[in-house]
Amino acid sequence: MKSASGPQRQWRRALITGASSGIGEAIARRLAAEHVDLVLVARRRDRLEALSSELGTACEVLVADLAQPEQLETVADRLRSTTSPVDLLVNNAGFGAVGDFLETEASSETGMLDVNVGAVHLLSRAAGSAMVQRGSGAILNVSSIAGFAPTPRSATYGATKAFVTSLSESLHIELGPQGVVVTCVCPGLTETEFHQRAGYRPDGVPARTWQTADEVAQAALEGLAAGKAVVVPGRQNKAAVAAARLAPPRLVRRAANRLATLNNK
Repeated sequence: MKSASGPQRQWRRALITGASSGIGEAIARRLAAEHVDLVLVARRRDRLEALSSELGTACEVLVADLAQPEQLETVADRLRSTTSPVDLLVNNAGFGAVGDFLETEASSETGMLDVNVGAVHLLSRAAGSAMVQRGSGAILNVSSIAGFAPTPRSATYGATKAFVTSLSESLHIELGPQGVVVTCVCPGLTETEFHQRAGYRPDGVPARTWQTADEVAQAALEGLAAGKAVVVPGRQNKAAVAAARLAPPRLVRRAANRLATLNNK
């Protein structure tokens, strides 16, 4: 794995949610290679401690389930702290589920809203307020290309990612003049545990469509360092997003319905 070059060194300490696996872990590894101190946040202490022992940089382990208000507030308090301040927040934690909207468990859908929307909203406010007071900082939100088009059978997930992308673009405009860079990375299919947990099995999708978590992490950090508002890694993902934005909505919905049938077993 090549570390991303120079610009990350402006960040002294990063807090990463969902750091125990996937894109969050890949971002942690890249930042550690740049000697950035880390606050690793996830539900699984064993994984966080194992990762911390590997990274070769100063790490704090903060175990938290972001769907639980008290635990989420603990993470927000860490972002507000003036002791060992965090100057890069990575909102990576999130999950999805596949199934017809009326048949999915209400508790799962509510939990998804809490983590994918509520946590991103609260932590961005906590970090943004502290960073504006200092006159510098950065927020990297992990969204998805799913937020650019309808996602039948993953309706709530797609809606949460549309929120994350829209919020990020607005904060990029609002906070930029105050010294805080806000970037949103929107990956497509990525080789992580995410799809297995979501029950998503996209039969017939070409192997070349998939990216590794490290490829996404590299694109995200390079885009953040360059001050971009939105980063879409991969040529095929860029083409899909361009099509979703430019094609007539009726055709976008038709294509989304066809894609949904790939996982309708």
